[in-house]
Amino acid sequence: MHSVYLCKRQRNINFFDLYRNMGSYNKGFIYFICLVSAMGGLLFGYDWVVIGGAKIFYEQFFGIVGNPASQGLAMSIALAGCLIGALTAGILADKLGRKPLLLLSALVFVVTAYGTGAFSDFTWFLVARFGGGIAIGIASGLSPMYIAEVAPAQIRGKLVSLNQLTIVVGILAAQVVNWLLAGDDPAWNVERAWRWMFWSAAFPAGAFLVLAAFIPESPRWLALKGRREQAVATLTRIGGADYAQSELASLQADARQARTEGGLRLLFSRPYRRVLVLGIVVAMFQQWCGTNVIFNYAQEIFQSAGYDVDNTFINIVVTGIANLVFTFVAIYTVDRLGRRALMMIGAGGLAGIYLILGTCYYFEVHGVFMVVLVVAAIACYAMSLGPVTWVLLSEIFPNKVRGVAVATGTFALWVASFILTYTFPFLNQALGTYGTFWIYTAICAAGFIFFLFRLPETKGKSLEQLEKELTGK
Repeated sequence: MHSVYLCKRQRNINFFDLYRNMGSYNKGFIYFICLVSAMGGLLFGYDWVVIGGAKIFYEQFFGIVGNPASQGLAMSIALAGCLIGALTAGILADKLGRKPLLLLSALVFVVTAYGTGAFSDFTWFLVARFGGGIAIGIASGLSPMYIAEVAPAQIRGKLVSLNQLTIVVGILAAQVVNWLLAGDDPAWNVERAWRWMFWSAAFPAGAFLVLAAFIPESPRWLALKGRREQAVATLTRIGGADYAQSELASLQADARQARTEGGLRLLFSRPYRRVLVLGIVVAMFQQWCGTNVIFNYAQEIFQSAGYDVDNTFINIVVTGIANLVFTFVAIYTVDRLGRRALMMIGAGGLAGIYLILGTCYYFEVHGVFMVVLVVAAIACYAMSLGPVTWVLLSEIFPNKVRGVAVATGTFALWVASFILTYTFPFLNQALGTYGTFWIYTAICAAGFIFFLFRLPETKGKSLEQLEKELTGK
């Protein structure tokens, strides 16, 4: 009993020590600019998931029920836009800065949210979904990158995890809005409900567009471009004069080297190639672990477990709530347990859950136990692989090529997402739901082994310190 008390007391001491160490930072300003940037994540989550609820209604409106080619195109066209957005963001973010790209993504979200719901022609509907995918691609990489560049090292993991929190808030919001808008009148559902599902994203997108105008440019990007006074002003506002001078010294050393070496050439050079491969593997594994098929194909998964359409919508909301709740667990633990430990917990936990889930599908188990297993998988993902992947992608790459490197990692993530989304129906048909989840079991087990031997710990280290450790420079 005494030892338990001492353990609790030690945790409290560590927490208050951390809080005292944060005393010199302008926490209100830091959280404001990070939350505004993370609104890109909220729109990413909403726009990515909203189509799942609208699917059964717009397919009837456009007359594509029973047309697998058109159905698949409607579901996947946004992923093609994500690839374009991710690559474009990386190139332009290093040239134009982080803030202009955040504003651009907000504007594209507003326009495409309206257009997707407004068009009555299927071709223009696809164009709008493609444009929404571009906005997702920009926001998915840029928001966590911006947060990592303005956040003090001691709380960088927590702040970058805010981006994942807003993603899951967006996912849950889309699930709830879909549930509320899906009425009992079939004519309303087919003619109007799916339109309002897409239109509702325009309201937070408009707020993001306005608020993003009031955040500063990334001080690290400013230093790389030789705009010392502006970088100092932002760093001083974040942590005071001493913090600004300390950070600027490291940033200017990187800036001098960056001016003598090209971004893409440097990224693919030998010292950085290992870090790039690490980022790509981490990004692709977040998708290939299989959890996101639960969001994209929830209807099929729950119907395979014996649920009708009405109960499926309710179960989808339950998964969204679990996703949100356990993201808070990640925010609390990412700077305590560390990134490596959480990635291993996520990979190992999902391997075990999927093994049980696949076995239950094999023996045709139905009912609430299947929902519990699905929720457990979502919870495991939400407290580990979901947010920590974005933390790692935002912090492991060198300052001088972070924009293009994060874009490359994000591009790899969306390629993996496209492969996952496209192959699930074929795997499900050829191997059954049980066989598909057994494949994801093997992937997660392989991921656990990779993280055990190849993933370094990054918590509590400055971005400049990480660059030296990971590249030897």
